Amino acid sequence: MGNHEPCEGATVGLLSLRVLARLLDYPVAELQAASAQAIDILDAEERLPAGLRTQLAQWCRELAATDLLDLQEDYVDLFDRGRATSLLLFEHVHGESRDRGQAMVDLLAQYEAAGFQLDARELPDYLPLFLEYLSTREHDEIGQWLGDIQHILALLAARLEERGSDYALVPRALLALIGATDAIDAQRTAVEAEQPDNTPQALDAVWEEEVVRFNAESDRDCSLQSAEGRRLAERKYETQPQVIQVMPSALPDRH
Repeated sequence: MGNHEPCEGATVGLLSLRVLARLLDYPVAELQAASAQAIDILDAEERLPAGLRTQLAQWCRELAATDLLDLQEDYVDLFDRGRATSLLLFEHVHGESRDRGQAMVDLLAQYEAAGFQLDARELPDYLPLFLEYLSTREHDEIGQWLGDIQHILALLAARLEERGSDYALVPRALLALIGATDAIDAQRTAVEAEQPDNTPQALDAVWEEEVVRFNAESDRDCSLQSAEGRRLAERKYETQPQVIQVMPSALPDRH
């Protein structure tokens, strides 16, 4: 955060971004235990409309009260079957093209230049990870980045709302932070016309059409492929000590 201490309002903004990142990540017991603290932080975020803060608080309570295995199963069904609700940002932009690989390498270099280090288990364009990175940046930079992915956030929110999922509250909240929730409405017509890509038939068709790459272009490419394959097995990454800690006694430790 530079060479100065952020003001109280800035601190609230960064903490709320960290909480939103955790809410969008794979459910863990530590997050359930920290639901009250998450509610307090989001309730203090004045850039979020009061109604949205109320919805987020209710969702946090429901997450805390629901069986963890059920939460995890629902999460996998929602985000890891089909690409429409993928949390990998560049998949929405580049698909499986070579451009996606280069974009991830560039983003990884930006993380490293900022002292934000990942382990090998997560792709750099994984949205909760990206939000965690943003929570270490200045407000102007955060706003610029959220503006750059505004289209993806709006698309995710519209698709998740179409499926009746409370996870839609996270991209909606992120758009609210930059005053861009109207972008969701602009996506609704297209989303309503989409064919579901998470049915057994759709998943089988994608599987049959996939081109499997047996040779990685580089060691880094190989590492990224391996990270994607282990995404469900373990969702954690490492950061430098200067990364702001949110509720260290409750939310899962990312060190």
